[in-house]
Amino acid sequence: MPDFETLTIAVEDHIATLRLNRPEKLNAMNAAMWSDLRAAFRYVDETPAIRVAILEGEGKAFTSGIDLQMMLGVGAQVRDDCDGRTRENLRRVILDLQESLTSLERCRKPVLAAVHGACVGGGIDLICCADMRYCSSDAWFTIKEIDIGMVADVGTLQRLPRLVGEGMARELAYTARKFDADEAKEMRLVNRVFDTPEALRAGVREIAAQMAAKSPLSVRGVKEMISYARDHSVADGLNYVATWNAAMLMSADLQAAMTAGMSKSTPIFKD
Repeated sequence: MPDFETLTIAVEDHIATLRLNRPEKLNAMNAAMWSDLRAAFRYVDETPAIRVAILEGEGKAFTSGIDLQMMLGVGAQVRDDCDGRTRENLRRVILDLQESLTSLERCRKPVLAAVHGACVGGGIDLICCADMRYCSSDAWFTIKEIDIGMVADVGTLQRLPRLVGEGMARELAYTARKFDADEAKEMRLVNRVFDTPEALRAGVREIAAQMAAKSPLSVRGVKEMISYARDHSVADGLNYVATWNAAMLMSADLQAAMTAGMSKSTPIFKD
């Protein structure tokens, strides 16, 4: 099991629980956390025994967003005598941060975000990369970047409109207004609202356990197809799933599921 500076990870019953772990800073996303997220989801992806991942936060909040100390240090990090190279360096920093969050999408296993308390700025970018989002009734959200005079640049403006619709995404991004758990449910940002953070963790784990009991190969295929369909035409998606099943359908998982169905038993799948 790897060790991370800003995250904890525990694996039980094929479920990895990753927890943002800077509670004294409301899990503000510093440079180490961006790096840890990428490494952690690479580990989840590459570990056969892990079938599902849950992402949650330690302490009072899911995350207060990007660490302001990190932002203040970017100027020195990218500075060059040549203005063009300074700007190229900044672009590379932004692209690298984008890659850290895209690691959730690239992970072949389902990622369930469990949000309690505040989910601010970069936290929205982060949860938009998850397969599903859930929250407790105390959760609140804001796309904060406009209030500090910048354009959100690591995924919210690209992913959120596909989740909640363009009009709502524009309103939230232009105003930075707070919205609560019920509104997040109404706009379909989250699938379900739980009464308390404790109920959230128990409920999301139950959902994850249902997924972990299914054919891992099939679950990975479903994630691949839905993600592909989001960015391609219907015709492209149909062609890709035909190719996928031509390659993957005749598997040991299929045989195990069919045998279990006929005998009314619980199938056992290879990791």
